[in-house]
Amino acid sequence: MKPTTNAPLVRSHAFTLIELLVVIAIIAILAGLLLPVLAKAKIRTQGIGCMNNTRQLMLAWRLYTEDNLDQLPFAYATGAATAPYAWVPGNLEDANPSAPDNWNLDITVRKSLLWKYCGNSAGIWRCPADTSYGLNGSGQRVPRVRSVSMSNWVGGNGDSPGNGYKGGWGLNSPNSVVYRKLTQILRPGPSMTFVFLDERQDSINDGYFVTEMDGYPSPAATRIIDFPASYHNRAAGFAFADGHSEIHKWRDARTCPPIQIGLPLNVASPNNPDVSWMQAHCSY
Repeated sequence: MKPTTNAPLVRSHAFTLIELLVVIAIIAILAGLLLPVLAKAKIRTQGIGCMNNTRQLMLAWRLYTEDNLDQLPFAYATGAATAPYAWVPGNLEDANPSAPDNWNLDITVRKSLLWKYCGNSAGIWRCPADTSYGLNGSGQRVPRVRSVSMSNWVGGNGDSPGNGYKGGWGLNSPNSVVYRKLTQILRPGPSMTFVFLDERQDSINDGYFVTEMDGYPSPAATRIIDFPASYHNRAAGFAFADGHSEIHKWRDARTCPPIQIGLPLNVASPNNPDVSWMQAHCSY
């Protein structure tokens, strides 16, 4: 007769190798489903932040104009007599992060004609999705001072009044007009004329974004002088003269080349619908 025992049976609760592999596979599937959703949510959030920033900058531009008898600031000027009336000083250098204009707010955006209307906020001068940086006097990496530029057709180049403030752009399109007063923006109208946009980090330099109008409205003659940003899933932030902001998506891959130091500017881009869109929202 076998002896009896009251000791309970002990069962192992460890996972088997197959169970672990199944759990890992489920986690990988869930991660694969969630990561694109989170990435889209981040892009959407950055887009909302971008529109909020350019809307505030647009308000500052309007306030400045209304305080100065309807006169618009120049989009560009470096001459001794004209530079004080340019909307922002400074020339960003993608290949030289330590250049002071990349990081020193005191000699760039804080010297802007619009600064006193900005509520002491330097953040509105940048798109949240812009990853460019400068190296400050201590060698620390800091965000570049701005990602925003101004249309050459709104304010113009104060150093070239003989060219109707065109600065050499659009001279073969006699109907293209540089606006020097807010009340002159009648065609295509304030809601259709962009003032600010986010410019690519490897294209931006001065505060002057050029859209070539020569040949307009012929798509075969389109050129890209400066490249707009494409931070928001191949889209860029724009602010218009009526005060509204929007995110515009690009259709042509030539408008969104890979980020690179030494990006070629002023290049032919025939039949580019993105350039045609910018032309239609600049002048007439």
